[in-house]
Amino acid sequence: MAQATISAAERLVLDVAHPVRETIDRVGSKWSVEVLLAVSAGPVRFTELERSIEGVSRRMLTLVLRGLERDGLITRTVHPTVPPRVEYAATDIARELREPLIALATWARRHRGAICAARTAYETRCTPVAS
Repeated sequence: MAQATISAAERLVLDVAHPVRETIDRVGSKWSVEVLLAVSAGPVRFTELERSIEGVSRRMLTLVLRGLERDGLITRTVHPTVPPRVEYAATDIARELREPLIALATWARRHRGAICAARTAYETRCTPVAS
């Protein structure tokens, strides 16, 4: 049985694809984008984030914050007050994402109508007709 051979260029693409996909999955998830944009303007408390991100549950917000902190994209600071005050802030690497995320959001708003129209046309074209 012959083995498939992979060219050096294909190997490079495969070697690069995994970390890129992993990073995009982290910063491109539904809630991560909103959290990163919110914290990139300055430190934000949990309750402020919860109020500003429509539809996110407390549990989901906690999981997203933990993941972003684990990946070095945000910092969590606990202030020794009663009750404790916790703030989240973007790290330098996360602040680098602000412009690209805003550009992506602007692009999405600008092309949303065209994308919706294309979906409708596709579904009309590809939906089987019941007989």
